[in-house]
Amino acid sequence: MHEADVSATSQQTRQSAWPSAARRKDLASALAAFPRVRLGHFPTPLEPMNRLTEHLGGPRLWVKRDDCTGLSSGGNKTRKLEFLMADALAQGVDTIITQGATQSNHARQTAAAAARFGMACHILLEDRTGSDDPQYTLNGNVLLDRLHGATVAKRRGGSDMASEMEALADKLRADGRRPYIIPGGGSNSTGALGYVNCALEIAEQSATMGLKIDALVHATGSSGTQAGLVAGLAALESEIYLLGIGVRAPQENQESMVFDLAQRTSARMGFDEAIRREDVRANCDYVGAGYGIPTQGMIESVRLLAEIEGLLFDPVYSGKGLDGLIDLTRKGAFDGMENVVFLHTGGSAALFAYPDVFDLPGYQIN
Repeated sequence: MHEADVSATSQQTRQSAWPSAARRKDLASALAAFPRVRLGHFPTPLEPMNRLTEHLGGPRLWVKRDDCTGLSSGGNKTRKLEFLMADALAQGVDTIITQGATQSNHARQTAAAAARFGMACHILLEDRTGSDDPQYTLNGNVLLDRLHGATVAKRRGGSDMASEMEALADKLRADGRRPYIIPGGGSNSTGALGYVNCALEIAEQSATMGLKIDALVHATGSSGTQAGLVAGLAALESEIYLLGIGVRAPQENQESMVFDLAQRTSARMGFDEAIRREDVRANCDYVGAGYGIPTQGMIESVRLLAEIEGLLFDPVYSGKGLDGLIDLTRKGAFDGMENVVFLHTGGSAALFAYPDVFDLPGYQIN
């Protein structure tokens, strides 16, 4: 997926409107059938990025502030955990197991959610970068994992993390515990409901504001956020242009994961025929050397937004998505559109694991 593919549909999306109140009500009813606990501060703000818009000279750019969800400094996983933790509570478990990369935002928010409900939490962190820098392995999200009381164990890069979690669960069961496994990123058909709900929230906000949104752009990794948005927008019969900026997998793999999960999520809500393959789009040109490995574009984008909008993005996930948004805007990918929203998935705690990446000036000594 390249910028030309976006431009080819821009005139069509300009004519699109957010769905009717009836469609929004139907989706809200479908979501209400699933158990949910309250962990986040919702709705999160939908704000203009006026200085970035002026800087780039493209369509008006907005930010959906899912960095403000509130749970352990916020982030997109909180929406998923509201449904996942409700399912865990319904099963009467006492221990949560999950996994992620070393600087996993998901692990941090899961540890906080487990703490909220008095559950033990075991986190398995996969070493995807090979870095032994203590700032990376012990600071940032890892520091917060441990501060929330979770136990943290390391696994080699390329490990079968699902099997590793199952093995740990078996050991805990043998010790008399009742574990519940949450997949990496909270990305299954339960967790994805959180971003079905986000699609509904954005629809309600834009209708209230009288704002016609042409495109929604976000970082995509474990697939749950994008799959939930795809399923939610399909259920709303919205024609908004949704674009994920990949942070890990090649395009075909990423889109296949999202499409499969979006179908399963839609089927759970009773919208079996709602998903179209062409509505699943991932641009994976901004991954760089690999997951969690900084790129020059990410560095420049994170510094730019910190300096001109006062917004913090993370080096692993939202920062690479932001790089995609900025680069595509400069290339004219959104020409013909009026309003483009970037979904900020949070993760600024990871900045503290990359202190030397941004080449910041030192103190001024007077």
